[in-house]
Amino acid sequence: MNNLFMLMGAGAPGTGGAIGQIVPLVLIVVVFYFFMIRPQMKKAKEQKKYIEALKVGDKILTIGGVYGTIFKMNDDGTIVITIEDGGKLKISKNAISQDATSTLNQA
Repeated sequence: MNNLFMLMGAGAPGTGGAIGQIVPLVLIVVVFYFFMIRPQMKKAKEQKKYIEALKVGDKILTIGGVYGTIFKMNDDGTIVITIEDGGKLKISKNAISQDATSTLNQA
């Protein structure tokens, strides 16, 4: 009978219980939040604020790598940009990557 209780692990050493198994999982989630999720959310918030603050004449870089200057802003969420050779492109506001003022002024 004693052997049966010992096999069931009633007081087996090394078993930390449920808390000992949950703590590492919680720590992993916390690390992922502070090092991956939170910075990404912060960057997305800054990008959204930048896109909302755009105005005619701003120099931009699109996600596709096209440099241009905002020529016209439409109410449907699109903008018209002019590129170096005088051509015009109609793109979505969401396709804007970053400000390109310093890069375009060097050229």
